[in-house]
Amino acid sequence: MRAPIVVLLGALVPLAVLGCAKSRAPISVEPREDGGTPIDTDVMAYLSLARSLHHQANLSEDDRDLPGAVAPLEHLVHAPEPHEGAKVPEVEEVLADTYARMAELRLRMGDLVTAEANVREGLQHAPEPTYFRGHLLEVLGVIDEARASSLADAGQVAAAEQARSKARELLKQAVSVQEEVLAHATGDASPPMKEGGQSDEKSRR
Repeated sequence: MRAPIVVLLGALVPLAVLGCAKSRAPISVEPREDGGTPIDTDVMAYLSLARSLHHQANLSEDDRDLPGAVAPLEHLVHAPEPHEGAKVPEVEEVLADTYARMAELRLRMGDLVTAEANVREGLQHAPEPTYFRGHLLEVLGVIDEARASSLADAGQVAAAEQARSKARELLKQAVSVQEEVLAHATGDASPPMKEGGQSDEKSRR
């Protein structure tokens, strides 16, 4: 599955370049309201690198070469990051989504152990409730779903049920995160829905 971050990178890099051209300064956008690191030419170079490597992965995936698709993504997650020691949101989002894509590719290859490790690395870059964290939790739930199926096929009934239970919980967490993201985007302060269609508020009455 191709990462949506590639589309975002395609829009973000030209926007940053436009900002640089107008200001004739190394900073391409106005300082962030939260005081974080602005998008400068170092960040732009990293985002361009990420876009190119994801496109390389696309080409290999189109050729059904899954190990070949993983290789440029591995290169990306081990590449030097701009502003070492600082958390640049765009860089953190790229890394979170890249780890998610690596996990999905490795899941398709049947390597559940490394896929899970990739997700857990990605979660380190997405500690807050964002789309990226929700997606990583979703992928982790799908990994445990696949693990449950494999265990059931091997006749390990108890272990399979345990993996299914874990998958349900992770997918529930993914839904909760994405609902929170959507509620924030729409200004909807209503409590998240529980299984069965009742809100937490109603279930407490």
